[in-house]
Amino acid sequence: MANKTLKLGIPKGSLQESTFVMFKKAGFKLRLSDDRSYFPKIDDPEIECMLIRAQEMARYVEEGVLDCGLTGKDWIMENRADVFEVADLIYAKQGLGKVKWVLAVANDSNIKSVKDLEGKRIATEAVNITKDYLKKNNVKAEVEFSWGATEVKVPNLVDAIVEITETGSSLKANNLRVIDTLLESTTKFIANKNSIKDSWKKKKIEEIAILLQGAIDAEENVGLMMNVEKKNLEKMLKLLPALKKPTISPLSEDDWVAVMTIVNEKIVRDIVLKLKDVGAQGIVEFPLNKIIF
Repeated sequence: MANKTLKLGIPKGSLQESTFVMFKKAGFKLRLSDDRSYFPKIDDPEIECMLIRAQEMARYVEEGVLDCGLTGKDWIMENRADVFEVADLIYAKQGLGKVKWVLAVANDSNIKSVKDLEGKRIATEAVNITKDYLKKNNVKAEVEFSWGATEVKVPNLVDAIVEITETGSSLKANNLRVIDTLLESTTKFIANKNSIKDSWKKKKIEEIAILLQGAIDAEENVGLMMNVEKKNLEKMLKLLPALKKPTISPLSEDDWVAVMTIVNEKIVRDIVLKLKDVGAQGIVEFPLNKIIF
């Protein structure tokens, strides 16, 4: 297997920082020699990294310039790229979650729905996605590519925009009103269709995907440890929506056991009180580094 190399695309721009963080949590040391470099160093001699804008990633993966890379589902659709989707990695610029492409107009606009856009002008970076949306709704409108600052173009330059949003704060700040959502997008780990047929590259790509997914799952979950009397164990286990069956260990007192499990962080506040009510004691919450399947 000497001289085997996997060419990996890292998204430059809004996803760059969060991607570096995820790789670190997945066990990789990913760094740039300086701010102008487009070739991050990684502590795996079998991987070569290159920074590519998420908007272009799918095209370069499809063409085989890169074996694999990370980009949004939206940019795969926008580029009409024929790639293999390895994994759905739900993280975005500002944390875990999805982003949305929305149709927005000025707050005081008479446009109430997509049907009101007949003959109007729309600015967006996602031209193909927008055209597909209009076609689906049987609406004919002019769609122009926006080079940036799309929110400020309404209403003086265009009638509406199709823009990506994670929190909606920028749209509100520019006095815009959302009238429809075109799609929700998540980060995808994609591969070239010929690369995924190569047994060595396929295994390497799948290993990276597993480690990244484990890091993301750890972001959403925490560990809980507690002690409980055996007579209350069954009632307590019914309250635990664990990823796997909880680990139960004997304690020095014969009538007591220790329980360790993994739960979604969002439910911890509610579940801890319920666990206490059924006799759990010494409840400890601890963060997870990553979850390996």
